[in-house]
Amino acid sequence: MNATKAKPWKLTTPPGTSAFEAYVDGEDLVVQVGKTQLRYHARAITDLHAMLRAHGDWMLLGSADEQKPAAADTVEAWGRSAKNPVKGWYGKKKGLRGRFGMYLPPILEALGLAEVEHAARNNRMRAIDKKA
Repeated sequence: MNATKAKPWKLTTPPGTSAFEAYVDGEDLVVQVGKTQLRYHARAITDLHAMLRAHGDWMLLGSADEQKPAAADTVEAWGRSAKNPVKGWYGKKKGLRGRFGMYLPPILEALGLAEVEHAARNNRMRAIDKKA
C-alpha cells in the first residue's frame, strides 16, 4: 500500500489546481511538486489520522507556506504545533516545512483514511475509520 520512488502516488491538491507525487522513503514522506521536493516525517500519515479520529468532525485544512502563520484549529496549524506527537514541524527542511494542509490530506484520502473536500477554497477533511 505504501508508495515508493519507483511507484509514487500521483495526486492532486484538494482544490485540484496542482498535481504532485508522493512516496515513502524510510522515515521520510517525500512530496515532489515539479522540481521542488518537500520532506515530512512519514509518521505524519498515521499521526494525522489519529488526530482527526480524536477530533471527530470536519477540520479546515488551512494550508500555508512556512513563512506565513497558520490559521488556528486547522490541519496546517496542527502540523506545526508543539502539541503534536513530534512536538513541532512535521516538515523536515527549513524553508519548505509548510503546506502540510495541502499535501497530506490527498495522501490520507488515497489510503482510504480520510474524506477531503475539493472546493476552490476553505476545504476540510475528516477521518474515515479503516475497516480491518
